[in-house]
Amino acid sequence: MKLSKDLQIINDAEGKPAFVVIPYAQYVAQKMQPDLIPHEVVSRMVDGATPIRAWREHLNLTQEEVAKRLGISQPAFAQQETVAKPRKATREKIAAAFGITANQLEL
Repeated sequence: MKLSKDLQIINDAEGKPAFVVIPYAQYVAQKMQPDLIPHEVVSRMVDGATPIRAWREHLNLTQEEVAKRLGISQPAFAQQETVAKPRKATREKIAAAFGITANQLEL
């Protein structure tokens, strides 16, 4: 994907990147391809991570944060994260917690 020269990076109080503002047309184009998987996620899966773990790490989320979003305990989520091919209902719930589509969690 070609990055726009119109990108704006907004830093937090510590000077670290916190947000990226992109042109609306670019945002719409990305939303038209919702099942794309970032290279970083694929690389983690090639290295042996399950899709759920690869996405969680890519999104810089802890197991505790995801468990809280799902309304379950951290150990319960940790167990789900190790399953190579979770049930469809589980994939849908975790995908919603990540802000991605369930298809992006399939192998």
